[in-house]
Amino acid sequence: MSSKGGGTALTRRNYRLASDTDKPKATGIVNEKLLSDYLHHVFPPTKQGPALASLRKPLGFQDLGAHLERLLSEGEPAEDTRDQPVEGRLGPQPVVLDHTSGFEGLLFVDDDLLGVIGHSNFSSIRATTCVYKGKWAYEVLISSQGLMQIGWCTLNCRFNQEEGVGDTPDSYAYDGNRVRKWNVTTTNYGKSWAAGDIVSCLIDLDEATITFCLNGQSLGTAFSNIKMGPGVAYFPAISLSFKESVAFNFGSRPLRYPVDGYIPLQNPPTTDLMKAHKLLGYIKNVLSTSIDAQEERMVEKDCSVWRLHGEPTVLVTMAHIFNHFAPLMCKVYLVEDVLMNFLLGILEGGGSVEHQLIQQLLDLFWLLMEDYEVNECLKQLMMSLLRAYRFSPIIPDLGFQIHYLRLTTAILHHEKSRKYLLNNFTFDVLRSVVFFYIKTPLRVKEAGLEELIPTTWWPTHFDKEGKDEREPKDESADERLRRRAYERGCQRLKKRIEVVEELQVQILKLLLNNKDKTTGEASRYIFLNKFRKFLQENASNRGHPTALCPPEYMVCFLHRLITAVRASWDDGSRKSPSSIGSEDAYVPPQLFYNGKVDYFDLQRLGGLLSHLKKTLKDDLASKANIIIDPAEIQATSMDDLDEDEESGAAQRPFGAAAMGGALARPSWLSSPTLGRANRFLSTAAVSLMTPRRPLTQPEKVKVRTLAVEQRTEEDIEGSHGNDGLLLGRPLEEPDQPIADKSLLEIVDGIVMMYNLSVHQQLGKMVVVSDDVHEYAVALKDTEEKIARCPAKRPDILDELQKSQKVFAEKLNHLCRRLAWINATIYSKEKMLDVYWLLCVCIRTIEHADNTGSLFAFSPEFYLSVAMNAYSALKNYFSPANSMEELPGYEETLTQLAAILAKHFADPRIVGTDIKDSLMQALASYVCYPQSLRAVERIPEEQRVAMMRNLLAPYEQRPWAQTNWILVRLWRGCGFGYRYTRLPHLLKTKPEDANLPSLQKPCPSLLLQRHMAELLSVDKDMAASFLNSVLNQLNWAFSEFIGMIQEIQQAAERPERNFVDTRQLKVCATCFDLSVSLLRVLEMTVTLVPEIFLDWSRPSAELLLRRLAQLLNQVLNRVTAEKNLFDRVVNLRLPGLESVDHYPILVAVTGILVRILVDGDRQGISRASSVLLSDPCFQLHSIQHLLGEGGGDSSGSTAAVTSTVTSTVTSTVTSTARPVIGSLGSSVAPVAPVIPSAAAAANAGSSERKHFSLHAYTDYISEEEKQKVELMLTFLTEESKQAAASTAPTSEEDLCPICYAHSISAVFKPCSHKSCKACINQHLMNNKDCFFCKATITGVEDYSKPAAS
Repeated sequence: MSSKGGGTALTRRNYRLASDTDKPKATGIVNEKLLSDYLHHVFPPTKQGPALASLRKPLGFQDLGAHLERLLSEGEPAEDTRDQPVEGRLGPQPVVLDHTSGFEGLLFVDDDLLGVIGHSNFSSIRATTCVYKGKWAYEVLISSQGLMQIGWCTLNCRFNQEEGVGDTPDSYAYDGNRVRKWNVTTTNYGKSWAAGDIVSCLIDLDEATITFCLNGQSLGTAFSNIKMGPGVAYFPAISLSFKESVAFNFGSRPLRYPVDGYIPLQNPPTTDLMKAHKLLGYIKNVLSTSIDAQEERMVEKDCSVWRLHGEPTVLVTMAHIFNHFAPLMCKVYLVEDVLMNFLLGILEGGGSVEHQLIQQLLDLFWLLMEDYEVNECLKQLMMSLLRAYRFSPIIPDLGFQIHYLRLTTAILHHEKSRKYLLNNFTFDVLRSVVFFYIKTPLRVKEAGLEELIPTTWWPTHFDKEGKDEREPKDESADERLRRRAYERGCQRLKKRIEVVEELQVQILKLLLNNKDKTTGEASRYIFLNKFRKFLQENASNRGHPTALCPPEYMVCFLHRLITAVRASWDDGSRKSPSSIGSEDAYVPPQLFYNGKVDYFDLQRLGGLLSHLKKTLKDDLASKANIIIDPAEIQATSMDDLDEDEESGAAQRPFGAAAMGGALARPSWLSSPTLGRANRFLSTAAVSLMTPRRPLTQPEKVKVRTLAVEQRTEEDIEGSHGNDGLLLGRPLEEPDQPIADKSLLEIVDGIVMMYNLSVHQQLGKMVVVSDDVHEYAVALKDTEEKIARCPAKRPDILDELQKSQKVFAEKLNHLCRRLAWINATIYSKEKMLDVYWLLCVCIRTIEHADNTGSLFAFSPEFYLSVAMNAYSALKNYFSPANSMEELPGYEETLTQLAAILAKHFADPRIVGTDIKDSLMQALASYVCYPQSLRAVERIPEEQRVAMMRNLLAPYEQRPWAQTNWILVRLWRGCGFGYRYTRLPHLLKTKPEDANLPSLQKPCPSLLLQRHMAELLSVDKDMAASFLNSVLNQLNWAFSEFIGMIQEIQQAAERPERNFVDTRQLKVCATCFDLSVSLLRVLEMTVTLVPEIFLDWSRPSAELLLRRLAQLLNQVLNRVTAEKNLFDRVVNLRLPGLESVDHYPILVAVTGILVRILVDGDRQGISRASSVLLSDPCFQLHSIQHLLGEGGGDSSGSTAAVTSTVTSTVTSTVTSTARPVIGSLGSSVAPVAPVIPSAAAAANAGSSERKHFSLHAYTDYISEEEKQKVELMLTFLTEESKQAAASTAPTSEEDLCPICYAHSISAVFKPCSHKSCKACINQHLMNNKDCFFCKATITGVEDYSKPAAS
C-alpha cells in the first residue's frame, strides 16, 4: 500500500471502539476549540442561518456519532410512508424477470434475474411487475444485434416458438434488427440497433401511447390508443432468437437515459441516495481542509493534493464518516450514481496528481472498511465501469470510452485492489476482456464520422477482370484530391482510436506486472492462471453459445495483449543481454510434452496425448529425461475411454473443480450483466465440468502437478535446479535463456486465441471492403448507362439516376465505416502483430521439428495459425497495407514454404484435417508468383523431396489437391493454357478476384525440372504414377458423362424441372478434374516423353496405348455432332459455367501435338501407329478442332467468336452468388430451372456454330495453330496409308477381351491368349488369368503359325 506514516497501522476497530476518555488524547496536539471548528466545518448543519453559527455547541469526537446520526436523519421520509405501494404499479420490488412462470421456450437467465440469452428458436419472457396507470420506463442493454422484439405485453398474451412479443393482439414491440414495430401486423419504424446500444421502452397509460428511444434519442410514438381499462396491465417483455442476449434495467441502477415525466419501474433508493450524497460531501470537506497545528487554524487546499499521512484527527473523522458510508457502498445503485461519478469527477483534471488522489482514497477504503465491504464495493464499481464503457455511444473523440478507461487504469494502479480484482473477477465475473474492445459504429452519422471524414473516396478504376488498379495512371486531379482528403480523415480517426488503445495496453501492462510481490503473489502469475482458464473455457465450449467470448472482443484483446507482452519481453531482454528479444520470440518444444502447460485435450500433431505417451515413452526418456509411469498411461487411456462414452467429440476442460469443491462454471457469458451462474446451466454443467486427473508425468526431477488455478510463481518460473515450465530440454534445443517463462506461456495462449476465433473474425470483417468494391462497380456501371441513355427515354434516365443516388449514399456510408474498421482491425500496426504471430509460429514449428519424433507432441493449432496468419496477411489486410512492406518478408515466406513442403506428407502428422489444410495451403502457395518463388528458394533437397511426395501414386490418398498443385506448376506452359478466366466467361461478372484459380499463370520451370528428373530416373515410380493418373482420368470423365446424361434426361421431360445444385456442382468438379488430369498428362508428355515413347522401358507401350484410348474417348464424346456434351453446354446452367469445349479440347490437343508433332521421328511413328490402331480413333474428331468436321465447314471465325464469347443468357442471372439489384437490394439465389430440350436445341442451332481453335486468337498463338494443322495433315495421310495396308483379320484372331487388336501374347503356365495391351493393363492390378484364374508367372509374344 502506498500510504505513509503511522496511519497504515490503524484499523477500523480502533476507531469504532475507542472510549470517550481516549478520544481527546487521540487528537494529539489539536486543541478542543480548533477541533470543534474543524468538525463543524466538515459536518455543517443542513439549515444554516446567520445566528446559527455563533450559537452552535462545541463539538468533539465524543459527540460526533450522535451529531452525524442527526444530520443524516434530516429529510428522511417517515417510516410508514417509505414502503407504500405506488399507484399504477402492481408487483414485487425489486423488479426482475419472471423465471418461474412468465416465459416460453428455452432461456439462460442470469443470477441477478436481469440478463437473458435465448436458447431456442424464439423464446419469450416477461418481468414480475406490471403497470396500469401513469408513465413508466425501463431500459434494455443490447448485447447482440440479432432478431429480438422488445416491448410490453398483458397477462393474456400467449407466446410460442413462432409468435412472440408484438405478434399477439395485446402486445407491442420494437425490432431494431429488421427496423420495424410489431402489433399483430408490422410497419417500418425507428433505426437499426447494434450491440452496445440502449433501448428505452416508455409507456404512457394516461395518453395510451408507447414510445421507444435508442441511446436517448426518441424514435417517435410507436403505438397510440393502446388497449386500456379494468383488468388491463402491461408487463415489460422480450422475445429473442437463439444466442441473442440482452440485460434489463428496471431501475436497480440509475437509468442511462432518463426521460422527463417517466419513472422507472423500480423505486430508486431515495433515502440511501440522500445519505450517500451527504456523506460524500463530508468526505470532500475533509479532503479540502487541513489543520495547521502551529498556527492553530484550518487551511483550505486543493482536494487533489490530499495525502493520507496518518494524522489522528483526520483519520478519526474519516472513520466516523465511513461508519455510515461503507455499508452504503455495497449497493450497486449507490456505487454507480455516487462513487463512480465522484471518482470520474476527480479524473477530469487529467493529470497524474488526480491518479494519486484515487490511490490515497483506495488506501483509505482498505483501511477503514471491512474486507467484505471493500470487496463488494470494488466489484460493483468495476461492473458499473464495464457497463458504462460497453454501452456508451461512440462520439467523434471517443470521450466516454477514454473517461471510463482512465478510471479503470487508476483503480488498477492500486496494488491491493488490482490483486483482489485479478483474483476474484478478471475473466470470471468482471469479463475484463470487454475493456479491450472498441465497438464499430453501425450508424455512421451518430458516431460523428461525417464531421471527422467529410470527404469520402472509393476506387473507380477496374481492370477487365474486375480488380482495383492500385495506382491508376489516369486518376484525375479531382479524384486525387478526394482520395487525399479521405486519407487525412482516416488518419485523424486513427489517432483518436490510438488514444483508447494506449489506455487499454496500460491496463494490461499493470496486469502483467511481476514485481509487485509486497502483498502476495505478483499480478502476472494471477493473470496467467486466469488467462489459461479463460482459454480453456473457450476451447472446450465451442458448441456452447453462453460460454464463448465473442470473437470481435477476442480480436481487440489479442492485439492489446501482443503489444503488452512484447513490451514486457523487451524490458526483460534489456536487463539480461543473453536472452533473445521479442522479435525473435518462439515457444520452446518442451512445453508441449512435459505436462506443465495444459492444452485441454486439444489435438496434437501425432494424435491423442495418451497414445503419444504410450508410443513415445522411450523417446521422452532418452531425449528429454522424462520418465512416464506405466500406471499413469493406464489411467489416462481409461480416462479417454470414459470421455468418449460421455461426451463424444466434446473437449472437456481439465481441473475445473474450484477450491472448496464448488462447481467451476463457464466464465464468459456474453450478456451485459456479466454476472452469471446460469440457472439453466447449473444442472447440465455438472457433467461438463467433472474434474479430470491431471495428465502429468512422474519425472526424474520431481515436480508438483497442480491444477491451473493453483500454480505459483515457482511452478512457472522455476527456481534453483528446477526449470519450471521448461523442464525436459531436448539436446537439440539451445541452452540459453529465452524470456520469463510466464511470458512464454502467455505467447502460447495468444497463438491459441488466434486459432480459436480471431482468424474467422478477421475474415468476417473483410465483407465491408467487398461491399465497397461491389457498390463502386455498380455505381460505375450505372454512370456508364446514364451516359449512353437515349434522350427520348427520360423514364429510364430517371430510374438510373435514382439508382445512382442510392449507390452513392450507400458508398458514402460504407467508406466511413470502412475507415473505422481499417483503423481498429486492419491497420499497419495490427498487420505487424499478425506478422509477428506468424513468425512466432514458424520458429516454434522449426524448433519442434528439430526434436525428431517428439514433434508429434506439438499442438495442431501452431501449424493452423501459421497457415491462417499468412492467409490473413495476404487476403485481409490488402490493399490498404501490402505484405511486401513487412520486415524480412521474403525470408519468412521461404521459411513457411519449407514448412509446407516438408510437412504436407510428414508421417509424424496423423490428423486428416491438418493434412488437408497443409495440402490446400501449398496448393494456394504455388498460385502466386511471390510465394512460388519462395518455394523455389528452399534447399534443393527439400524441393526434390516435395516433388517426390507429389508424384506418389494417386490411389489410397486424397489426390485432387496434389493434382491441382502439379497443374499450377504447369499453367502458362501448356497448349493454349495462358488464360486466367475461360474465354466464354470473360463477359460475365468475375468471382472473387483473389481466388487462387483466377490468378495469372506463373509456371515453375525449376520444379518442372525436378519432376522430369524424378520420372526419368525412377522408372517404377513413373509407371505407377502415370497408371494412377490414367485410372483417375478414366473415372472422372466417366462420372462426368454419366451426370450430364442425367441432366439431359431431365431436360427432355415436358414438365418444368429443377436440378439439385449439389449435383451440378459435382458434375462441374468432375469436368474440372478431367481437365486438370489431362494437363498433368500433357506436362508429363512434354517433360519426359520417353515414359511413353521409349519402348525399352517396361510399361511405355502399355501407357501409350492407354493414353491413346482415353484421348480418343474424350475427343469422340466432346466433338460428335449434336451430341450430349453440346446440348448440356447450350443449356448454360448456373453451376456448370466452367463446362465448355475450350478447356478440355485444348488440353487433349496439347498432348496430341506433343507426341505427334514435337517428338523425334521414331516417337512420332510409334505414337501415330498406336493412335490409329485404337478402334475408337475417328479422324473427324481431330478435324473438329479446326472447325472442319462434317456439316458446314465454312463457319466463319467471326461467327464462332461471337457465339463463344456471347453474353450469358438470362438463366445465368440465377447463379448462387447474390446479384445487386437496381436499387442495391440483394437478389436471393434460386434453384436452376432446366429449359426444355426443344428450346435448348433452338438456342444451339441459332447461337452456336462449330467449335474451332481458329476462333481463339487471343488464347492460341499462330505457332500452336500451325502445329495443329500439321498434325491434322499428318494424321490424314497416316490414316489413309493404314487403311490401305491393313489386311482384314478373321474374328478368330481377335483378342477375346477387347475385340480391337489381334492376339499377340500367350500366358504362362495356362497358355490362354489375348492382345498385349489387355494383359499388360490387367497385370498392373491383378496377377490372375482372365479365364482360368491361375496365377500368371510370365507372358510371351505370340504370332500365328504360318502353316495355318
